[in-house]
Amino acid sequence: MKQNFYLFILACCFAFTSFAQESYTLSGTITDAASNETLIGVNVLIPSLNTGVVTNEYGFYSLKIPEGTFEMVISYLGFQTISEEITVSGQTSRNFKLKESSEILDEIVISQRSEGLNIKKPEMSLNRLSINTIQKMPVIFGEVDVIKSLLLLPGVSNAGEGSSGFNVRGGAVDQNLILLDEATIYNSSHLFGFFSVFNPDAIKDLKLYKGGIPAKYGGRVSSVLDIYQRDGNSRELKMQGGIGAISSRLLAEGPIVKDKGSFLIGGRSSYAHLFLKFTDNENSAYFYDLNTKLSYRLDDKNKIYFSGYFGRDVFSLSRNFKNTYGNAVLNLRWNHIFSDNIFSNLSVIYSDYYYGLTLGFVGFNWDSGIKNLNLKYDFDHYLNDTFQLKYGFQNTYYDFNPGEIEPIDESSGINYFKLNNKHAFESAVYFSAEHNISEKFSAEYGLRYSGFFRLGPDELSTYEDDSPVIYNKDRDIYEEAEPIGSQSYERAKIISSFGNFEPRLSIAYSFDLNQSVKASYNRMTQYLHLISNTSSPTPLDVWTPSGPFIEPQILDQYALGYFRNFKDGAYSLEAETFYKKVKNRIDYVNGANLIANNNIERVILNGKSRAYGLEILFRKNEGRFTGWLAYTLSKAEQKTPGRTPVETGINGGDWYNSNYNKTHDVSFTASYEANKKWEFNANFSFQTGLPSTFPTAQYSYENITVPVYSPRNSNRLPAYHRLDLSANYNPKISSEKDFKSSWSFGIYNVYNRKNAYSLTFRENSDTGVNEAVRLSLFGIIPSVTYNFSF
Repeated sequence: MKQNFYLFILACCFAFTSFAQESYTLSGTITDAASNETLIGVNVLIPSLNTGVVTNEYGFYSLKIPEGTFEMVISYLGFQTISEEITVSGQTSRNFKLKESSEILDEIVISQRSEGLNIKKPEMSLNRLSINTIQKMPVIFGEVDVIKSLLLLPGVSNAGEGSSGFNVRGGAVDQNLILLDEATIYNSSHLFGFFSVFNPDAIKDLKLYKGGIPAKYGGRVSSVLDIYQRDGNSRELKMQGGIGAISSRLLAEGPIVKDKGSFLIGGRSSYAHLFLKFTDNENSAYFYDLNTKLSYRLDDKNKIYFSGYFGRDVFSLSRNFKNTYGNAVLNLRWNHIFSDNIFSNLSVIYSDYYYGLTLGFVGFNWDSGIKNLNLKYDFDHYLNDTFQLKYGFQNTYYDFNPGEIEPIDESSGINYFKLNNKHAFESAVYFSAEHNISEKFSAEYGLRYSGFFRLGPDELSTYEDDSPVIYNKDRDIYEEAEPIGSQSYERAKIISSFGNFEPRLSIAYSFDLNQSVKASYNRMTQYLHLISNTSSPTPLDVWTPSGPFIEPQILDQYALGYFRNFKDGAYSLEAETFYKKVKNRIDYVNGANLIANNNIERVILNGKSRAYGLEILFRKNEGRFTGWLAYTLSKAEQKTPGRTPVETGINGGDWYNSNYNKTHDVSFTASYEANKKWEFNANFSFQTGLPSTFPTAQYSYENITVPVYSPRNSNRLPAYHRLDLSANYNPKISSEKDFKSSWSFGIYNVYNRKNAYSLTFRENSDTGVNEAVRLSLFGIIPSVTYNFSF
């Protein structure tokens, strides 16, 4: 069996040799004609040869074709399709500039649509959303939101209104890898989930991988959200922005050297807190962020980028409580084209997530965070029109600050205290191949090897029988073990090390240009853990590395899907079923204290989780009326059995619903273009209520009422549903260089549904009867935003 597998791999690697001698490379870069911005994911087709590729993250394409004259078709959503005859008699470099579709006078009709390329590609469990689509969606407070838009896709949800982050296929928030220009974002939300950290004006491309994740990505076990910022206009100075009810934004871009270098800088800020100053209310909640990017083309083969993001949230209650947190990232990249078929990208990336707290009534400041420095080098190697390689390496150094307490003044009575900093190093090498094995059968397969090293300096507690958590058989509970000593490690000393192979495989079989079946398998390893026992992370949750007592999470995911286009791509259907299991998922003993705990291993146990389900996405892609219907039927569970036959484990060692399990999730989004001035949009969402644990009985002991709870997460909150509407008005249809403006009117939660954020239980002071109290955050919210560009 192994011998046959190795022979297959060798055959794949040398499949191009017989073709290479009679073929030539056609390569180049595709950009926006108006701004000179590189375009990602453009379809480059040679219909007569039934072959094609898509541009990479930097607009580069390369394909091998035989000598001769062929029709070449370049197509991209929202841009004019180019159909051009090209003659190839040697290595050929051709760059193309696409014009926006609004400038088209006579539409070019082609007989072979680009959707056929997507049907045949082996990628699956992948969702793309254009920024134009995101900007049309009605959202809370009128603020365009990338994360809220993702929640309308199948398999994606969150823990409710006002909750941070998002959950994919039953996974936790910390299991998502979020990249902005290749830099890691550790918290994707502003104001505890009301807004996302991504300024839509600065974003060029967005991809969400839910499964079938390519080998170039690693470090998380649920999903990858890969976002690229725009490069900036290298031809002329442009500005755009918007003024909303509680926040505004402004972005400027222009050339540094015309057609060679560009800059982009954009900022956002909320200002609702300023109105509180006219009252006696001393509370405050606001955010601000800044996006920036510099791009410069040194020559035809070299280009450099420098990009950054900085964001902060501030939440305070009077002068006694203040919470500040946010991300800061920097990235320096160098693109180099070694030859017509080898493209490379070298990146040096710095990420910093800070979270701090001031408790004035206690008298101390709390600071914590995580920093990492990442060096990565990636290569795209286009061997021929049927075989493409991607390979590279990544090295990341982590510095964790679990927490530091500093007294505000000497009168507070608080002593300075600092949890031990933690250090780690993660490295990985990978390769993957995209292989068109035959006319109907294609595959993407690869292998990633990751290593992780927990490093000193540090001082770790030691325990009897090497067990930081002990089981009390008489009381049937888990308790914290008392340390029996400690062990010190010097700087850079390896405390623990892990290594894992992570194979990836996706295959596609196309019946014709309009329908295919696909399957995928991927193994991924996650070495970082977010220490949180709430369904929605808070800024005080702490990231910690794998090491002694904390094993890395390991995922195995399988998926099978059917994909079909109808009426030449006017409609499309995607149906997928998936099964995923994760080993070493952290679970918490009942009553676990996670705040300022220097021995977190004393309150956690290693468990496992699984999720499975069906996802359906039906789209209408063309016409005045467009949109999609998404449905997810799924189950997500967690289990932490006893470590010995005597122990009962968590929840009796049985499977229980994870915090993110939603049986049914239905989303409908629609857009209707009434005319050139008015466009109307609607979103509707329905979700099964989140799992929860309710009391089922109570008893009295020495005049103290003690509740008795049901098994963990065996109850649910009421079902969640909501309808949002919006209208976009363009008062003036003008030429490209004129001042442009538009108005966006929205109504969030049209029928004023009081969705439950939580349920609490209390005794009614008048009747003495126990009652459940529903907490709801939002009712109906109207909004208006004025947008402009010039």
